[in-house]
Amino acid sequence: MLTMLIAGGVFSAAAVTRWYLHRTSRRETLWAKGRVELTEAWNEKAAFSLALPKPVVAEVSALALLFAWTARKKAPLSAGLLLGGGGANLYERLRYKKVYDYVRFPKAPGRMKCFIWNLADFAILLGAFGLVCRDKKK
Repeated sequence: MLTMLIAGGVFSAAAVTRWYLHRTSRRETLWAKGRVELTEAWNEKAAFSLALPKPVVAEVSALALLFAWTARKKAPLSAGLLLGGGGANLYERLRYKKVYDYVRFPKAPGRMKCFIWNLADFAILLGAFGLVCRDKKK
């Protein structure tokens, strides 16, 4: 139950944030303040701009969601973050054929400053980190 509540919350927050930031009255650079910048970008590729065929990206995402679903009893919080974030990105990929990204870190080290993220990506990152840390404790 906890997993589904978290997943639903993350999915809803990602959808509302995308809707709010992608209104037609917005400019390309939404907000810039030092280390964080809100920049509108549609990502047609996979995570970290990997050049995978579009059908493969959706299939791999669906498989990853199945993996997260199996982890829900061991780590409900991490699985909920993964399911909500992954579900939000998969929904956008199936509906729009691309994912709306908007957070960039222009002062990050190395190539990290080139990547643009969204709320769902952060949830996926935190959920995966939580699962890895949980497995390391054993």
